[in-house]
Amino acid sequence: MDYRTLGNSDLKVSALGLGSMTWGHQNSEAEAHRQLDEALAHGVNLIDTAEMYPTPTHGETWGSTERFIGSWLASRGRRDSIVLASKIIGPARQPGAGAHIRDGLTRHDRRNIVQALDGSLKRLRTDYLDLYQLHWPDRTTNIFGQREYPYVDDPEAIAIGETLSVLAEQVAAGKIRHIGVSNETPWGVAQFLRQAEILGLPRILSIQNPYSLLNRLYEGGLSEFSHREGVGLLAYSPLAFGALTGKYLDGARPEGSRLSSVYRTFNRYDSPSAQQAIAAYVELAADLAVSPAQLALAYVLGKPFVSSALTGQTSLSQLRENLGALALRLDAQALARIEQIHGTIPNPAP
Repeated sequence: MDYRTLGNSDLKVSALGLGSMTWGHQNSEAEAHRQLDEALAHGVNLIDTAEMYPTPTHGETWGSTERFIGSWLASRGRRDSIVLASKIIGPARQPGAGAHIRDGLTRHDRRNIVQALDGSLKRLRTDYLDLYQLHWPDRTTNIFGQREYPYVDDPEAIAIGETLSVLAEQVAAGKIRHIGVSNETPWGVAQFLRQAEILGLPRILSIQNPYSLLNRLYEGGLSEFSHREGVGLLAYSPLAFGALTGKYLDGARPEGSRLSSVYRTFNRYDSPSAQQAIAAYVELAADLAVSPAQLALAYVLGKPFVSSALTGQTSLSQLRENLGALALRLDAQALARIEQIHGTIPNPAP
């Protein structure tokens, strides 16, 4: 396993991190435990979760993912072997969404941060988190595949300095070691760094944003923060919800897959241009005699701004296949073909 320093910290995280958003919908508690055991046996130490998991979030299953990890920690006693990361939900953008979480009170203010963090610690059965992240911004901005910036005033938005001050209090209390952001923009990252400098508060350590062969927007502005400010990328959806494996090509919906069960109407990676790009990458993988998943992961892992690629899988066979990407190094010819595809069909699925 390759271990990389996360930001300007002493945390060493595995190049592949274990995502957990399916645990509680598609995966049982026993299956989650088996994934955790298998991942640790292969050197994975970064475990990423969130208070809203599993997704899509529903009142009847909400919090089960963290509880599964907590029961695993209680039975295995491996807390010192892992880097444990979780997230606080952000304000819902649709009426009624997230109402089962603190009655829909999810702004990043003191009350909600403290309640969210304490709830996660209780479910996870731990006294501290190595990394605590804001799942998405408190303010209204373009996230989750929205290309255009919405010019929307949001008078209820909590100031970044206020949020950062509350998080600093939790660091001082020993509940969290480091802080990070997720689904964030260049402006947001700049403001978190600026407020930390002005107010003398902890800096953000990481950005958890989507990054894959279908979505390389991180390269345009945020990658420079990784390079010059030491804020590492935790790349989520490096396989684009499994779309880059090719299993959803031509409208296929394999039984038990994410898009045939919990995300039947999800179409972020289903546009004609995305399908065209996926088919080209699947063909390239065949030419290289590797699996499409390993090609996609190897590309992400080869980027200097990536601290860890977070993979979510529902089976041990998928986990083992993903781990195989660690041994794959793409040569100049393979990278040139990737750039050729990207140049023809750039970022079809942000």
